[in-house]
Parts: sequence; structure tokens; C-alpha cells
Amino acid sequence: MTKLKVRDLMTTEVLTLHPEDTIKMAAKRLALDNVSGAPIVDNKNHLLGFVSENDILHVIMNYQTKLEKHNLSDRLLDYSMDSVLQPDDNLKQASEEISNIEMSQIMVRSVMTTSPDAAIIEVLSVMLKMGINRIPVVEKGILVGIISRGDIIFSLYKRKA
Repeated sequence: MTKLKVRDLMTTEVLTLHPEDTIKMAAKRLALDNVSGAPIVDNKNHLLGFVSENDILHVIMNYQTKLEKHNLSDRLLDYSMDSVLQPDDNLKQASEEISNIEMSQIMVRSVMTTSPDAAIIEVLSVMLKMGINRIPVVEKGILVGIISRGDIIFSLYKRKA
């Protein structure tokens, strides 16, 4: 019996972002694709980094802390980046600044990766130990897929059906 490899379960159609993509663009794409993170790649699909919802939310919370230090009661999460309403100037300015931050400024550059031929059980062990939800799959520096805990769970269901 052959042991399951990453290539057997990985997702090959991966949502990717580019270093010049903004937080506004990334947030929309993550939300629309219903994923919590995405690899950052160059035009040749070389993996450059990774950004997660947490990375974006940390930026928002840092701006929120700045607003609070200036005794402003505005709440960034009460204002949509796409809102047509005119909030006060401080909130609008902070929202615009956040929206225009590029992935190159917030992405994690040191990314754990795996190869398509790695054993699933070993990758899962690392994911659980390190609290990682997904790992980019790279071959010769090129992103070829992503393996997530969801992919692994789905494969258990799929094989039982």
C-alpha cells in the first residue's frame, strides 16, 4: 500500500496575491474565496511570502490603538473600506491608509513549505504542532499547490463515502 503524499490531497488552484496588491484588494479576495490566507508570488509564481487574515487584522488593530491614543472613540471595524458614508476625517484617513498598504509590507517572508512528495502524516504532524492551517507546496521554488487541514479532513470523508 502506498502512503498518501501531499500531491494526492493538495489543492492546485490556489488563490495567490502579489507583493503590490493592497490590503483592500487582498481582503476582498480572501473574503470572496472564503480562505484565511494566501501565498504571495511573483509573476513567475515563485513564492515570496504569505499573508493571513491575522496579518491584516493586526494592521487594523494597530491603527485602532493609534486612534485610541489620540482619545478618538472611532472604531475602524464600524466602517467598511467600501463605504460611501462619510465618517469623520480621522476614521476615513485611517481606513484609506490601511486600504492602501501593500502585501510586501505585511507579508510573512519566512514561510514553511512542503514538497508534493512529502508524506501527508508528516505534514499534518507539523501543522498540528505549529498551529498552521495551510502550507504552500513548492517544487523548485515554484508554487504548485497548497495543502490545508481542510484538504486532509475532506480526503477522510471522500474515501469513506
